[in-house]
Amino acid sequence: VPCGPGPGPGTILLLLLLLSFSVADAAAPPGVPLRTYRQRDPLTGHQFFCDSCPPGTYLRTRCAPSRPSECAPCPRGSFTELWNSMDRCLRCSVCERNQVDEEPCAADRNRRCRCMDGFYYDKSIYTCRAHSECGAGEGTAHEDTRCQQCPSGTFSDSISARLNCTQQRSCDAEGQRLLLQGAPWHDSVCIRCEDGAGEKLRNSAICLKEILPAFFVYQKMSLKRLRQLVRRLPSAQGSAARAASSLSLQELKAVVRAWVDSATSEQILRLQSVLSGTGAVSAGERLQRKLNRIQENLELIC
Repeated sequence: VPCGPGPGPGTILLLLLLLSFSVADAAAPPGVPLRTYRQRDPLTGHQFFCDSCPPGTYLRTRCAPSRPSECAPCPRGSFTELWNSMDRCLRCSVCERNQVDEEPCAADRNRRCRCMDGFYYDKSIYTCRAHSECGAGEGTAHEDTRCQQCPSGTFSDSISARLNCTQQRSCDAEGQRLLLQGAPWHDSVCIRCEDGAGEKLRNSAICLKEILPAFFVYQKMSLKRLRQLVRRLPSAQGSAARAASSLSLQELKAVVRAWVDSATSEQILRLQSVLSGTGAVSAGERLQRKLNRIQENLELIC
């Protein structure tokens, strides 16, 4: 959180009180110790200086010409941060909505709060607000979410208010060959040519399968189109396909993820025509271009 919540009213009151005491200290004559407060003798009217109480305590009994100040510890849930002559401690602040403790309350310090994960402090309205979500291919490091395309060599394959762009994998470092260069929305795809890469068409579909989960996140398909897709997926679970009209957006995405996990290479090769049938023609063409590139690279490197 770049900027935490401002001081509470109790802290401001304490600062104002102690400022007035510091003025009295500044007027103290030579030889009078600092950290004192001014007191008047009710019988003679003469003024004298008394010791203040240290942080974590308050003034239980004021001093007299023949009696020093009596200080007492702050009760649980209250505090004083500076030397003072207050007759009671300040109540510790309570973290507000969407805040959590950063430092707990103690006798000599107020509680410090910070925004909970996924939130940031908006100084204009003095409250913690939820970060906006970045789509696939975008990320943020700090402040409120300011989504921007992932830099070259990094990617983001999820919708998140907290995750940053991730470094794409290095095929060479893993002892593999680069089959498909990563993009802002998906990781690089690597292959070992000795892993049966001779079955070019089948292998291209299996390799395409690696980026399909990110592909469906990146497309940001509407609820209506996603329902059409689930109904048309080859060999999708019958119950899920029949119930597509009643499923929520998250439930539909879960069905698509499960289909990707279990899909055969033949089913993946039919995916472009399925997308075109739902009206997502450009998405189908984008997927086909990825498949063509994988097939071309398989011919070149294996």
